[in-house]
Amino acid sequence: MNNKPKLLYVDDEPINLMLFEVNFRKRYEVITAEDAIQGLQLLDEHKDFKIVISDMRMPKMTGIEFIRKAKKIYPDISFFILTGYDIRGEIQEAINQGLIIKCFQKPLNIDEISESIDQSINKE
Repeated sequence: MNNKPKLLYVDDEPINLMLFEVNFRKRYEVITAEDAIQGLQLLDEHKDFKIVISDMRMPKMTGIEFIRKAKKIYPDISFFILTGYDIRGEIQEAINQGLIIKCFQKPLNIDEISESIDQSINKE
């Protein structure tokens, strides 16, 4: 049986999905989604996600828009944003509102992300 915490990573770039999965699969059960719509579908299908990390800039729906929708349905999941851009007002506002816990910068900082995920899971 798999006791690793289940994590959803949403990013529209296949290389980022692959890199994330390769770097985190030893510690977490990583499920990936290619866009926010697929991310919402996966949240509906799997009721045991602990963590959701989303890219900020995606077509159709930004990471914040996706998280805003997902958090209404799944308030107990911990949400994070990952971006290759400067932390803009929208992301800071989402942190201040408690919508997301933290924003990570690309390229991936494996230790920083793992530490934040573990802190979030251990709060439960």
